[in-house]
Amino acid sequence: MEDLLKRITVNPKVMAGKPVIRGTRITVDLILELVASGMTLKEITKDYRISVDDVRVALLYAAKVISKKKH
Repeated sequence: MEDLLKRITVNPKVMAGKPVIRGTRITVDLILELVASGMTLKEITKDYRISVDDVRVALLYAAKVISKKKH
């Protein structure tokens, strides 16, 4: 699983430093919004030309970030 996380990059010069799928300008927050809006994995991967693993790693990344936050 940790190997998958290497697909996420953060660069202040790309998308204002938001986490993105490596080699794209597809942000993790965009993927979360697409999933929340009801898009299927098939629709997301087709419309945004990313892999199912890219979608999964975005969800994993978000879960890890949230779990580290203090409430």
